[in-house]
Parts: sequence; C-alpha cells; structure tokens
Amino acid sequence: MTLTGKQKRYLRKLAHDLKPVFQVGKHGVTEEFNNQIIDYFDTHELLKISVLQNSIESKDEVALKVSEGTNSTVVQIIGSIIVLYKENKEHKEIELP
Repeated sequence: MTLTGKQKRYLRKLAHDLKPVFQVGKHGVTEEFNNQIIDYFDTHELLKISVLQNSIESKDEVALKVSEGTNSTVVQIIGSIIVLYKENKEHKEIELP
C-alpha cells in the first residue's frame, strides 16, 4: 500500500503519543518477531518499534524486513523509532484522509 504525503502526516500525528510496543535488539528481525507483529496488527493499525543500539541491523534494514514480513507500510523512521501502518479490514479504526 502506498500512502500519500497527507496520509503519512495524519498517521504521524496519530502515532505521536504511542509508545514503542516492540524492540529490535541483537537478534535482529526474525520470523517469530514478524509473527508477533502480525498478531498485533490483528487488533491495531498503527505500531511503533524501537531499534536498540545493540541491534545487528540498521533501522532502515529493520523497517524494510518488518514491512515486507508483515505486509505493512513504513510511515516514518525518526531516530531509532519506526512507525508502521497496516489497514485492518475487519476492525478498521483509522480513516485516512
């Protein structure tokens, strides 16, 4: 899914007060990690991930692997925080502009 600039700004605003739910550390992104995120996306549409300093992968690599592994869209990478969005067809909470 490709987001427009306006949609990304809207999602960044919604994600501002969210706390990171997952952390990526020395083990990097694994299949099990992606499966946990897929489960999280069953009930939520917006997610923050924190990339720890001891991570073997860069934040850009983490964002790419997680977005591809979970079929989600990277909204923003700022500092060590990644914001992801995945539309939930059954429990849609966010109406994109």
